[in-house]
Amino acid sequence: MSDTILKLIEGDAEPKHEPTSAKSLTMKYLLKALLKHGASDLHLKVGRPPLFRINGKLIPSKMPSLDLATVKSLIYGVLKPRIIASFEERLQVDASFSIESVGRFRINIYNQRNTMAAVIRMIPHQVSDLETLGLPLVLKEIVAKRRGLLLITGPTGSGKSTTLASLVNYINQSKYQHIITIEDPIEYIHKDAKSSISQREIGQDVVNMEEGLLGALRQDPDIIILGELRSQETIQTALTAAETGHLVISTLHTYDARSTIDRIIDVFPANSKNQVRIQLSASLLAVVSQKLVMRADKTSRVPACEILIKSPTIESLIIKNELDKIDEVITQSNAYYKMQSFNQALESMVMRGIITNEEAIFSSNSPEDLKMRLSGFKKEEGY
Repeated sequence: MSDTILKLIEGDAEPKHEPTSAKSLTMKYLLKALLKHGASDLHLKVGRPPLFRINGKLIPSKMPSLDLATVKSLIYGVLKPRIIASFEERLQVDASFSIESVGRFRINIYNQRNTMAAVIRMIPHQVSDLETLGLPLVLKEIVAKRRGLLLITGPTGSGKSTTLASLVNYINQSKYQHIITIEDPIEYIHKDAKSSISQREIGQDVVNMEEGLLGALRQDPDIIILGELRSQETIQTALTAAETGHLVISTLHTYDARSTIDRIIDVFPANSKNQVRIQLSASLLAVVSQKLVMRADKTSRVPACEILIKSPTIESLIIKNELDKIDEVITQSNAYYKMQSFNQALESMVMRGIITNEEAIFSSNSPEDLKMRLSGFKKEEGY
C-alpha cells in the first residue's frame, strides 16, 4: 500500500489541519482530499467516516464519523432544489454538480436503513482520447459507420461513461455531424468543435429517456448518445433509430457480449422475442465490454476489453438464439473481424508489459485457459 494511502488512513495527510468534528467538514474539503489522493469515489454514510475508493479499494479515512445531520448538510449543500425534491420523492437520485476551483462531480444519493447516503465520483475536466485511455483503436472504425447500435458495457465503475465521452470527443474532433446526448445526469461537458453537440439532461431538459429519444429522431441527428438503455421502450426505440439511419451509442450494466445480447432480448415478451432478434441482428454494430485492471506499476487502472463486432456468423447466432456459441466465435474472429475475448485482451496487455501475469489471471473469467496461453500453450483455434 502506498505512503499516500497510509497517510490518508492514518489521518495525517495534507491539508494538515483536519476537521476535529463532523460538523466542521465541508464538501469542498472532502473533494479536495479525493483529488489529492487520486481517489475515484467518495462514500458518505451515517455512522462511518468518509471513505475513498483508491485503485479499486475502499479506504476509510481517519476523519470524524458522520451523523445524519452532517451527511444531509454536505449533500444538500451542492444540490439544486429540483434534485432535492426528486430525492425526497423517490428516495434515490442521480445528479451532477460543480465546485469552483475544485471540479465537476457525479453524485448518487440514496436511502439505506432510513438514513441518507451518497457516492460521489469525479468527472475530469478534459476528456482523454482513446489512445491515452488504452482503449482498442478499432473503436474508431466502428464509430465511422453511419448507422447501427454500439453498446459499451461493464459493471459499475468500469469506465463506461469515460469511454462514451472519449468516443463523443473523437467524433466531435473529426466529423461535421449533429450529436444528441440524452443523459441522467449530464457528466462530461462537451464543447462544439467540428460537430454540433446537443446535451439534454433528464429532468432538466427532457422529462424522461423515452421522450428524449423520440424527440431526438425529429431533431436531425447523425449520432444519438444514450446514457443507458434501461427500459423495453427505450431499447425498442434505439433499435428502430439504428435501423433507420442513425448511429446510436449507449451503455448497459452487463458483463460481456453474450449477456448483453441476452439482456436486450430478455426484456421483451415471449411473442416479441423473434422479431427483436431479427432487429438486433440487423442493427447491432458491436458490443465492447470492459473491466478495469491494475497496471504493472500500480499507478492506475486500465481497461481490458472484450470486443464483439457484427459478422454473418454473429448475425446468424442471434437470429437462431445460439448465444452460447458467441464466446467461441469472438475468440476465433480476431484476425479478420478484429474481435477479441477478455483473455486475448489480457494476454496482449501482459505481452506489452502493461499488466502483470498475476493481475491478468486474477481478472480473467477463464483463468485456466489464460494460464495456458501465457505459458505458450493455446487451445486449437480455427472456425
